[in-house]
Parts: sequence; C-alpha cells; structure tokens
Amino acid sequence: MGSSHHNHHHNTANIRVAFLLNLVFTVIEIIGGFLTNSMAILSDALHDLGDSISLGLSWYLEKYSNKARDSHYTHGYARFSLLSALINAVVLISGSLLILIEAIPRILNPVQPDTKGMMLLAILGIIFNGIAVIKLRKGESLNQQMVSWHLWEDVLGWIGVLVISIVMRLYEIPELDGIFSVLFTLFILYNVIKVLKKTLKIFLQRMPENLDIEQLTIDLRAIPSVISSHDLRVWSMDGMQTVMTLHVVVPETISKQQVIKVKSQVQSTAENHGITHVTTEIEYDGENCNLVPV
Repeated sequence: MGSSHHNHHHNTANIRVAFLLNLVFTVIEIIGGFLTNSMAILSDALHDLGDSISLGLSWYLEKYSNKARDSHYTHGYARFSLLSALINAVVLISGSLLILIEAIPRILNPVQPDTKGMMLLAILGIIFNGIAVIKLRKGESLNQQMVSWHLWEDVLGWIGVLVISIVMRLYEIPELDGIFSVLFTLFILYNVIKVLKKTLKIFLQRMPENLDIEQLTIDLRAIPSVISSHDLRVWSMDGMQTVMTLHVVVPETISKQQVIKVKSQVQSTAENHGITHVTTEIEYDGENCNLVPV
C-alpha cells in the first residue's frame, strides 16, 4: 500500500508542477500574442491554455478518481477523470473556432506581426515546455503520459513559431502567420474531436471496442450446466475498468455446488475477455423472467 500511495502522490506532484509551469506560461503567451499581434502565437497559447486546463483538472480530479466507492457514488469515482477530458474538449473546440474566425480573414489581409517578439517568445516556449517534458517523462500513469505528449506537441508548436518568425524576418511574407495558425488550430481540433468521440462513447456506455461480444456470448454459453444466457450488458467505467451483468439459465435440478461452479466459470470467462467486474443473475429453467426475449 505504502509504495503505491507514494507513487500516486508523486504523480500528482509532477502534474502539479507541470500545471503551474504551464499556467504561468500561458498567461505570458496570451499577453505576448496580443503585443506581437501574432495569430500563430495566440493559436499556440490556446493549445497551452487547453493543456493548463486539462492539467489542472486532471490534478484535481485524479485525487477524486482514486477515491473508493461510497454511498454517493456506488461505482466509485473513476468517471471523474472522463469529466476533465470532456470539459477540456469543449474549451478547446470553442477556442479553436474563435481563432479560425480571427485568422482566416487575416490570411487575406495580412498584418505583419512583430517578428522579434515572436522569436523571443518561441525560444522561451521551447525552454519552458522542454523543462516540463523532462520532468514528466518518467511518469508511469496514463494521465502523465498523455500530459507529456501534450507538452511535446507544445515544443513542436513553438519550433514552428520560431521557424516562421525567422522566415518572416528574412522575407516579407506576413500571410505565413495566419496560415500557420489555421493549420495548427485544425491539427488541435482534429485531435480534440478524436478524444471527444472516445470520451462520449464511454459516457454513453457504448460497448468497449476491443471486446468481441459474440465470442464472449459463445464462451459463456459453452459453460457446462448453462442452458442459455440473456440480458448481457457490458460497459466501461473510464476506458480501463469494464463492468458486465447478465442472466444465465441453469437446469432446475442443479445442485448448489454446481451453481457456485457456474458463477466462478462466468467470472473467469469474463476475466479472459478483460472484464473487471461481473454480476451474474442465476435463473432456473422454467422460471419466468420478464427480460427473456420471447
């Protein structure tokens, strides 16, 4: 227990450091974006703002999502981590749309941004996010790996800003600023929508994608003493823990020992399919169940 608790504390501490670094830097960027009059920097700032929010939420909700089940949340708190993904997606999508509305007209009537300021901010961005990446690279939790992938994206975004600011200094191509910010924002949108789709599927209790329900049904019905099964329901708590409930019909004459055996075989069959939590309803042949498909 001690070691896992320490580890978890370490995870949260790392996420906290990354969050504070990111937040401070996002504020610098937003101000810098307005001062240098650069859409490219504002689109990067949006990306960082999204990261800050998701870091802040995942730091806050990670504490929650590890709580055990209680009388308020009988399934535990695992879904709280989904919530942060959802909130973040909404923020990033609205921000992306705002940037696109601003940036697209700019490609048509470009404004030359302050390239010296852009270069300065880009170098700062590379250093800042570089430090955060190094800090989080050792993270074990899925959450931390996600976060360090975000920070890598930021470093790449800043390298992009640095390159275009140098090009705009050398040649008079003010359109580049708008073009970069539109492309970068579309890239962000694409990724956010992908994550959002996954999150919504879990929220709406869709069948986990890596699960072969037909094979699962065949395996369950192959258990000795199982006549048939129905009302099989499978859903995922948080993308990692899967819950299953079902009804199995057994012969009327079956002994208690055999019923216990059936239950444990259902359990192990489910585990073979990667299901973590099983509830089995045993019914006797001839018993009337209102859920049986007639």
